[in-house]
Amino acid sequence: MKTDDKFEFRKGTRLLKEKLRILICILYYLPHRTGMQLYVQRISEELVRRGHAVTILSAKHQTDLPTEETINGVRIVRAWAPPIPISRGMVMPSYPAILVRLLREHDVVSLHTPMLETALIAMMARLMGKSIVATHHGDLHLPSGLSNRVIEGIMFILYWIMGILSEEIVLYSEDYARHSYYAKPFMHKVKPIYPPITMPLPQPEEVQKLRQQWSNNGAPVIGYAGRFVQEKRPDLLIQSLDTIHAQYPGARVVFAGQYNIAYENTWELYQPIVQQYQDHLIFLGMITDMQMMANFFAACDVLALTSDSECFALVQVEAMLCGTPVMMTNIPGGRVPVNVTGMGKLANAGDAHSMGQAILDLLNHPEHHRKERHEIESIFSFEQTVNQYEALFQRHA
Repeated sequence: MKTDDKFEFRKGTRLLKEKLRILICILYYLPHRTGMQLYVQRISEELVRRGHAVTILSAKHQTDLPTEETINGVRIVRAWAPPIPISRGMVMPSYPAILVRLLREHDVVSLHTPMLETALIAMMARLMGKSIVATHHGDLHLPSGLSNRVIEGIMFILYWIMGILSEEIVLYSEDYARHSYYAKPFMHKVKPIYPPITMPLPQPEEVQKLRQQWSNNGAPVIGYAGRFVQEKRPDLLIQSLDTIHAQYPGARVVFAGQYNIAYENTWELYQPIVQQYQDHLIFLGMITDMQMMANFFAACDVLALTSDSECFALVQVEAMLCGTPVMMTNIPGGRVPVNVTGMGKLANAGDAHSMGQAILDLLNHPEHHRKERHEIESIFSFEQTVNQYEALFQRHA
């Protein structure tokens, strides 16, 4: 029963491949660092550990990156991209030729949206007899402006074509799927799967050092993990300090993540409020080491996320695994981790005072929102998430 170095077995009348060759298409991969990239990396590396062959097709987003390399057993192929950015996307002239070559080598395609090549990948995969399992990482929300509205419209059309051609579409939760304008036409194909989340244990000595650096004479430390972009509304978190300072005048917000971003002018736009509160703000920039992130979460009294839109926000669960409760806006998808764990408080989206009050409740009554690590892990099981993906790929290979 051995065929092309892959073992096969029968289940009912369908022939399933035990060891798969999986092609994953995503715009940015290592060394780029976002929640979406971490999602794909965790799934990919675990599938390789289980014996599958995984290839990532992504953009060569830095000129010094190799065209092809292997990291932690995962093969990475990067398509050359000239410096012609389109909002968050990139132009890749060589992409179609590389895609055809890789489609011939693989059993199934895992496509991660949003990305400009969504429809191209779907159509070429279908022409070559390959099934697509798509993962939608969130509807596209760009800052105001006519050009951004045009980009959003085009991206939705491309996604719609992909939705028609795909076998199944994975979303982070049923809550987000039911409120996603991307997903609504394809609810019959939607499969909710919690994202893959792993987190090392915090290092107590390092955590204490960070608190000594950040805490103003023992005052609370409020963490923010993510990009400093308009849809995440960091300005509202800064404004919430007016409410928080009524009880804790020394409280500070520590931002972990990229803040001066090329495709948005949010950093420049929010400079007046940043300067106004500068004595209470700390900007760490991007942190790529997960151990450092674990220490960051544990050093914070609360993790606060103030987004207008969020399909899930992995950092919520990462913080919970480090013992830190979460303030999240009450928005579809984003509210799921707090609702299913109870380890946090929800605030009204767009309301800085509501956010400040929710943070104060977490600071004043942490015992009401404390959960053990094993409780969080039992809800957001990394193994179960990978099992579900593996079953999807087996079913459609």
